[in-house]
Amino acid sequence: MDWIIWAVLFSILGISAILIIVTLISLPQLGDERKNFIKMKAQSFTFAIVIGYVLIQLFKKIYINIWENGSYEGINPVIFLITTSIIYLSSLLFFRKKYGG
Repeated sequence: MDWIIWAVLFSILGISAILIIVTLISLPQLGDERKNFIKMKAQSFTFAIVIGYVLIQLFKKIYINIWENGSYEGINPVIFLITTSIIYLSSLLFFRKKYGG
């Protein structure tokens, strides 16, 4: 049963990677300046969300270790990577629609 969950997670990650690649390949039709601007906006938005999430997890770890005297498991890297790729894909598609013309 555990391998089914991992297979689903890695298939979601693969689909996200394929969609990101297809979206990036379709951007050169827009011209260099707009393409770079769209990628920069999507990357900065995704970076801000990822930094916010990591800070929340950091404060959660500090709280659990100091006040709860418990054990903090941390961030699952596969889930984190899938979430980051989905956020990047959605922001890339949003900014492509907004600035793509």
